[in-house]
Formats: sequence, C-alpha cells, structure tokens
Amino acid sequence: MDINLIKKLIKILEASQVTDLEVEENGIRVKLAKKVRVTQSVTVPAASAAVSPVSQHNIVPVIKSEEKKSVEETSHLHEIKSPIVGTFYRAPAPDADAYVQVGDLVSAGTVLCIVEAMKLMNEIETDVSGKIVKILVDNGKPVEYSQPLFLIEKS
Repeated sequence: MDINLIKKLIKILEASQVTDLEVEENGIRVKLAKKVRVTQSVTVPAASAAVSPVSQHNIVPVIKSEEKKSVEETSHLHEIKSPIVGTFYRAPAPDADAYVQVGDLVSAGTVLCIVEAMKLMNEIETDVSGKIVKILVDNGKPVEYSQPLFLIEKS
C-alpha cells in the first residue's frame, strides 16, 4: 500500500466526523482511529427564590426535597467506567456464562466484563467491593471512553 495513500486517508479521517477507518488493498489492511472527546453536561436545578440584580453572580441552586432524596439514594452507588473505546462483552466467550449478574456481590479486583479494542480483550475489574445494582450496557454493544458500564452499591 502506498504511503501517500495512507497520508491522504489520515487527512480525510481528521477532517471528517468518522472515528474509525479500515482499508484493505492487496492483502494489506490498515486501520485508522482517532480519539473522540466525550463531554458530559450537568443540569443544575433552577433557583426557586427571586434574585436581585446586585447579587446575580451569587446564585445558589435550591434542591427540592425529592431531588435531595434521589441524590442521597445514588451517592452510595459507584460507577465502573470504560477505560477505552471498544466493544463490551459480559462473558469471556460467546458460549460462556457472564462474569457477573445484577445482584452479585463482588470484591475489588473482580473481573466484570471485557472491552475489546483492536482485537485485544481487555478485562475490566472493579475497584470497590459491593453489590452489582445495574448493568448499563448491552452485550456486544460499542462503548466510549469513560462511559459508565456498571453501578455498584458500595459495601
């Protein structure tokens, strides 16, 4: 494969919204990928009290009692996030049992899943002990960097 063709492909990839590009020519395969920045937006509840024009820069959000309750309920939950972009697999093989199920008790270092990236199988371990509350990704689906995979109730 011609090096000039590869350079052109890199320029096309950089200028487009495409994140991965794979080309095969005469038995030679080239796969290009670019990092994608994931941004998270946080919504803050609007203040319910009137604010005078003088103190506008000192706005403090007022959290209603229901919202406080939901924040308190989730504060004991720990998110396990994907350290890489790849494909999420719950089991080590298609015919094998899943590493964990909702309700399972896990300890720090327990393997929860695999994220495959560029044909490498990366085992994702938990860094806390607790109970699996929710699995946030379906088996075989793509995941992004820092995407939440599991919710664990810390023990």
